[in-house]
Amino acid sequence: MRVGVVLPTFRDAADDALEVARRCDELGLDGVFAYDHLWPMGSPTRPSLAPFPVLAAVAARSSSLWLGPLVARVGMVGPRHLVGQFRSLALVAPGRVVAAIGTGDAKSRDELEAYGLAMRSAEERREEVESVARTLRGEMPVWIGAGAEATNDLARRLGVALNVWDADAARTAHLSAQGPVTWAGPGRDDLAQLLDEVARAGAQWAVLAPGADLGALADWRHRG
Repeated sequence: MRVGVVLPTFRDAADDALEVARRCDELGLDGVFAYDHLWPMGSPTRPSLAPFPVLAAVAARSSSLWLGPLVARVGMVGPRHLVGQFRSLALVAPGRVVAAIGTGDAKSRDELEAYGLAMRSAEERREEVESVARTLRGEMPVWIGAGAEATNDLARRLGVALNVWDADAARTAHLSAQGPVTWAGPGRDDLAQLLDEVARAGAQWAVLAPGADLGALADWRHRG
């Protein structure tokens, strides 16, 4: 199972994110990811860096780390523009970009409306996710954020990975029995045990939220 982290991008500048990425590269972790939010959830007065420029800056500094948003939400930009962002990132990091995309949900509404963006229906958002996924799945790995059963079914029909957030081992194993699954979520004090559980459940990746113990992640990744 590959292991990565979400970079700390709820900042005024990218210094912390770039330093975490440097440490991940140095420790031999597999990848770094970035949230796609206009502000930290529930905190509209706080900053949030856009994911693609930060990931491009990491790509220019590392020749080994996989990179991707977690997840890029349709509705923030149009499908063609979103495809262009992934392809542009792939020019800087060829063969190392994950097209992780999602429909967003009701929690995203405030962000969109604050910037004059319409919150389209779930079905319309799924159609956009499908369009992006179909376009990119032959070029790079595609992950679709798990959610409604119709969204999960879409990932299965397209043959792409389903990315679950903080799912327990039983749920992860259930979904991985149906097709490829990647796991993301917060760490725990017993980090090695968490990773063991996620790996046994069949996840291809474990991506830890910001603040994870990078040394402990590296120890688990390289313990053989």
